[in-house]
Amino acid sequence: MRLLILGLGYSARHSLAGLADEATSIAVTTRSAAKAARLVAQGLDAIAYDGTAPSPALAAAIGTASHILVSAGPDRDGDPFLRHHAGDVARAVAGGGLAWIGYYSTVGVYGDTGGDWVDDLTPPNPASERTRWRVAAETAWSDLGAAGNVPVALLRLAGIYGPGRNAFVNLAAGTARRVIRPGQVFNRIHVDDIATVTAAAARARLGGPINVADDEPAPPQDPIAYAAGLMGVEPPPEVPFEAADMTPMAATFWGENKRVGNRRLHADLGVPLAHPTYREGLTALWQSGRWAGGDEDREEASPRFRRIAGP
Repeated sequence: MRLLILGLGYSARHSLAGLADEATSIAVTTRSAAKAARLVAQGLDAIAYDGTAPSPALAAAIGTASHILVSAGPDRDGDPFLRHHAGDVARAVAGGGLAWIGYYSTVGVYGDTGGDWVDDLTPPNPASERTRWRVAAETAWSDLGAAGNVPVALLRLAGIYGPGRNAFVNLAAGTARRVIRPGQVFNRIHVDDIATVTAAAARARLGGPINVADDEPAPPQDPIAYAAGLMGVEPPPEVPFEAADMTPMAATFWGENKRVGNRRLHADLGVPLAHPTYREGLTALWQSGRWAGGDEDREEASPRFRRIAGP
């Protein structure tokens, strides 16, 4: 396996560990030149690429890759890699050396179902501008793969948690909230399970939509209360959804209510989730002491998880 990771963020970095033993070469990209230099010092072939101009180094890496994992979101101008390197991907597909593409997407592409179930084959119904960008990027990568019969796995991720990115972090920082909206549920996925699914899909060269979600959609307040119990602290007070002060992005997130089925993950890949619900995931993080994460976990976590500096 000659692995190229386009965008070495939180999920992709954890997935790299599961793919590294099978890779004869590894190249990664990052937006930051400073981070690229740090990764090179760690022994990785790292390319600084911010999507603003073509990169000869990236073109070369695409041309030699057998497996590509895409882990960077699109914007209004499209996918940041296809913006300048769609031709390089097309040539790699046509040349026969590229065997598999994995694309990290989101279950947000399904939109709102009023709490009903979606599965891997449910047609996307994006409700926001950002999820419409995602569907367009999914389509662009899928079309490139289809032109040369290269499978493209659309790995649609549920709410990601793991070291440095979990309810314990917000409880420790005093920023956790238990927002109550009757009937609201979300799926989640532990980053270690993302890594397991990614590696299995790459090995099997499986294409098409794959919902990377846990087995139990649950109300958003439940993981917070469960984490508080493990920490031995009082959970934060309940806040009615109507009284909660939310950013526009958070409001969009809460405006979608669905239960996400993960049939292909189990049936087509045969992957047993290490953390089938938030309870196993949070318990493992707490008992292992990994909940606070390391410097890289905190650097890559979303802003609401960057409020503590260590355990």
